[in-house]
Amino acid sequence: MHLAPPIFLCTREDKNGNLIRDYYSEKREALNEETGHVMLKMLQHVVDKGTAIRLRYKYNIRGEIGGKTGTTQDQSDGWFIGFTPELVAGAWVGGEDRFIRFPSLKYGQGASSALPIWAKFFQRVYDDESLSYDPKAKFDKPDTEINIELDCSKYNQEDNKKDPSKTYGSQFDG
Repeated sequence: MHLAPPIFLCTREDKNGNLIRDYYSEKREALNEETGHVMLKMLQHVVDKGTAIRLRYKYNIRGEIGGKTGTTQDQSDGWFIGFTPELVAGAWVGGEDRFIRFPSLKYGQGASSALPIWAKFFQRVYDDESLSYDPKAKFDKPDTEINIELDCSKYNQEDNKKDPSKTYGSQFDG
């Protein structure tokens, strides 16, 4: 694996050095800090308690990780996109012909088809000391206090008392 620094095109000039065009980045906020933190916690929950939990128990990958598994309805595509504070990577398994598919969701879901590829890639990244990735790296904490309850069960306590079958079983640590 070879790493190369990015090259940015800032200006374009003709052969005589006359400026043809300056390039400027237009920046705008995509997510505010609070929304970004809540999304991060939700995607970490996918890894710690959801469809990507096998990263923890089967592949023994530790540290702060967020991710999302995905599967098409007919099991012809599966994917996993995962990220740490230092690296983002994704794996996709599928075929261009929509008739190529896994026989069942057991094998076709992203957690079974693509997640193992991602896990083995990350194991190799963390094992390669020349890459200097730190499995103990932490995500940045927001500068402001987040005032959103992330424990979904607290939103429906009244419903739970009336009908315990309506319990929604997710909890996040804020």
